[in-house]
Amino acid sequence: MTTVHAMNILDSRRLTGPGLLLDGPGAVLDIRLEEAEREPAVSAWRKAAGRLLQAVGWENERLVSRAFPGGVSLAVGAPIDGLYAATELNERAWAAAIAELEGRRAPDFRADVASLLNEMADERNPDLVAICLAARARGVTFLSGEDLVSVGTGSGAVVWPADGLPDLGEIDWTGVHDVPTVLVTGSNGKTTVVRLLGAMVAAAGRVPGITSTDGVTVGPTLLEGGDFSGPSGARMVLRRREVETAILETARGGILRRGLPVERADVAVVTNVADDHLGEFGVVSLPDLATTKLLVARPLGSGGTLVLNADDPLLVERSRGIPARITWFSLHSSSELVARHLENGGTAAVADEGRIVLAQGERRATLLPIADIPITFSGSAEHNVANVLAAVAAAAALGIAVPEMTAALRRFGQKLEDNPGRANLIELGGVRVLLDFAHNPHGMSALVAVAKTIPAQRRLLLVGQAGDRSDDAIRELARAAWTLHPDHVVVKEMESYLRGRTPGEVPGLLAEEFSRLGVPEEAISWAGPEITGVRRALEWARPGDLLVLAVHEDRPAVLDLLDRLAAREWRAGEPLPG
Repeated sequence: MTTVHAMNILDSRRLTGPGLLLDGPGAVLDIRLEEAEREPAVSAWRKAAGRLLQAVGWENERLVSRAFPGGVSLAVGAPIDGLYAATELNERAWAAAIAELEGRRAPDFRADVASLLNEMADERNPDLVAICLAARARGVTFLSGEDLVSVGTGSGAVVWPADGLPDLGEIDWTGVHDVPTVLVTGSNGKTTVVRLLGAMVAAAGRVPGITSTDGVTVGPTLLEGGDFSGPSGARMVLRRREVETAILETARGGILRRGLPVERADVAVVTNVADDHLGEFGVVSLPDLATTKLLVARPLGSGGTLVLNADDPLLVERSRGIPARITWFSLHSSSELVARHLENGGTAAVADEGRIVLAQGERRATLLPIADIPITFSGSAEHNVANVLAAVAAAAALGIAVPEMTAALRRFGQKLEDNPGRANLIELGGVRVLLDFAHNPHGMSALVAVAKTIPAQRRLLLVGQAGDRSDDAIRELARAAWTLHPDHVVVKEMESYLRGRTPGEVPGLLAEEFSRLGVPEEAISWAGPEITGVRRALEWARPGDLLVLAVHEDRPAVLDLLDRLAAREWRAGEPLPG
């Protein structure tokens, strides 16, 4: 007899779009299981779930399992108007499987079926399903969520309240169409790439709709701030009639929680794959993470363009067999992969002798010197050179002309609001402040590389980390930051991102690692909240210093403080206002 407890459920969720396990909507259970328990548990679950699916009339829906170290994910496909019922079915199937494995009396099957049929009846929405099928038949996007239903996207969208859907015969499909849509993912650089691409789209005379971890914008207007890098942000943009091109930051978390935001896209970008967020939703390794991020290629079919980083070995390896047309980007014009790709008539964006070059086959178009692009810090910010190349490659796939790309690149980054919180260098009261979103070792290494090129008498680093990383991943962030050899370190508490950690636990790990690396005890400060850490950094500063601030939670408050100090002509060494 095997003992498997109900408390082993790690997560139960609905999928509204294609994901890691299913190519459409459904429900997923993540289960904690030892390897020896896995095979009998999955077999029992399949048996129980299949019996329930048959009983409720869903016998054609798929059952999929995916093992990971320490557990398994169990997925059930479902109609779009039955997702809550699908989560209930999945959980009831697991309860039945546990009973079988533990030799206990099975749950009342008839009662389970009756409950599921009631849930299905409550959710059933024939009008919703009919509109979805009609949209797919016409090759246009269908979206459901936020109590709204829509067909088409951007300037071609038609939107209805979910409780007021028309009869199918009443819909005028004449003007319904999709606007060009871009999905941007990766471990680092996503937000910068969507903003760069948005600037290029605007330079081409189109209205961009952008989602990111910082909010939703249409043209120059911020509709709502906050993290909208998941499906809800995508739907907000795609339903705006002003939008002529949609550029959607598509984060790993949103893909794993709810699936991809759309079933159709024209361009997808994967910037890189780095060690971050491992261990969540059964994604425990870099290859797992690469597979997850490359899901953005699925909506492209064979007609779209996938933009990939040729300098990322894992992306190169995992790209094999993807049917979409690939455009590579690389910091190295001598890349053998890029050379072979161009010999076969492909397209690539590369850095070549200090210039941005767009190549297709034997044709070359030089855009501008890298030194003329503000966000590259004259080329020292290699991560932003890579982000520029990714944006250029995506813009080319959208048909944006080289002069329009070039004009956008010359302007982008001259103002703080172009790319707030990403490698912003601010002169204030005799000190320099470098603000960035660096949130993992890869991003921190890129920030440190930029900071090293900025002359300074002394350097201070403000650093923190979310609690959903492993202890070693948190320590690795400190190790990446230590290469700056800061004169002072301020460790902060990310209060909104404790994610199961106790207050003080993450700053303690960071401080301990910095101490182990050789930072004197008196050169490490504990700050509490982020804004307190920024104030402490400013109080420490003297003219000629560089403050490297990794800011995540309180950026508006931080920028407001810096603006007030500038308005008062504050000088380093003077007291800060309250």
